[in-house]
Amino acid sequence: MNPVYKVSEVNIYLKNLFNRDAVLSRIAVEGEVSNCKYHSTGHVYFTLKDSGGQLKCVMFAASRVKGLAFPMKEGDLVQVLGRISVFERDGVYQLYAERITQAGLGELYERYELLKKRLAAEGLFDREHKKTLPPYPKRIGIVTARTGAALQDILNILHRRNPYVQPVLSPAQVQGEGASQTIVRAIKRLEHADVDVIIVGRGGGSIEDLWAFNEENVARAVYECPVPVISCVGHETDTTIIDYVSDLRAPTPSAAAELAVGLAEELIARMVDYHSALTEAMSERIARKREELRHAERLLMMQKPTARLARRRDRMEAIRQQLHSAMENRFSKESKRLAVLAAKLDGLSPLKKLGGGFGYISDGSGKPVVSVLKQKPGDLLRILLKDGEMMVEVKETVAFDEKTEMK
Repeated sequence: MNPVYKVSEVNIYLKNLFNRDAVLSRIAVEGEVSNCKYHSTGHVYFTLKDSGGQLKCVMFAASRVKGLAFPMKEGDLVQVLGRISVFERDGVYQLYAERITQAGLGELYERYELLKKRLAAEGLFDREHKKTLPPYPKRIGIVTARTGAALQDILNILHRRNPYVQPVLSPAQVQGEGASQTIVRAIKRLEHADVDVIIVGRGGGSIEDLWAFNEENVARAVYECPVPVISCVGHETDTTIIDYVSDLRAPTPSAAAELAVGLAEELIARMVDYHSALTEAMSERIARKREELRHAERLLMMQKPTARLARRRDRMEAIRQQLHSAMENRFSKESKRLAVLAAKLDGLSPLKKLGGGFGYISDGSGKPVVSVLKQKPGDLLRILLKDGEMMVEVKETVAFDEKTEMK
């Protein structure tokens, strides 16, 4: 007589068979997504199907954090890497997903890894090639899309941290066919634009959206650039080839702007501290020399005859005059130095620029006007000059192309 098993025993037996199978323990399956449901627990339940069948799948929340980088939906053609096992309670087998990619991305990942290994072997990622960012940059080059949110984030942070720093945009196409060539040209233009730092990047997106920053020509342009480069491509979890080549990687465009420039208030406070320290040091040195002079005078008074005392007095008077002259020269030199620093700081003042034929333009709500692309004929703008302000009406707008803007 054949032995009789419980249902749960049969399911456990089948599960063990599945788990011991070398193919089923690590398998990649391609198919169309159906019945896709995102559970409140963070798990994702879906079915893979093709013209000949279907397969139940689940991706647990822990695997989803690193294994699903796009919003999967009904009808997507995907490749799922995972293991096939039996769900004992229902007595069904299903695919437990560890990583899900859009079909066709496997080739991109392979290209990414191959290029990364090759450039690393050539030494493009070595720390010894990294350039140090200047502590007080005056002009910041920006390579990104003219209309992207990344540009506005960078400009806002730069203005907030140090309004004296001048941003220089070298626009580029940041995704799609031919994007990598425009990025390379934008970097090359800034190499001759007298900038101190270059920020290269864009906002987040899929691996396909960010692919231009994984191209070899862009990586080599960043590596060969004589100006320090900060990369900021995508979100914090995105990593592209130029992140390894650049002199410094920032997790976001906003973070790149913060790394590029320091706070203007800190620079001014440091200058004040230097002035105070110099004044204190000079005062202490003068006091010390005066005490030495008084001590020498007391020694002279204790010695005779009178002729010797007179000679000592003459000598001390000469020393006193030399000391006074030296102190005057030192004070004059430091005063001139502080005047030069003050003049440089004054030259960076926005009000100074207003007096040189420049104006600050804002729209009706008081927001700064930074692009002609957001203006149209008939809009009223406010222009602030050195001695007043005036309202003007836009008659016509003309947008510069890439070449024109850099002139």
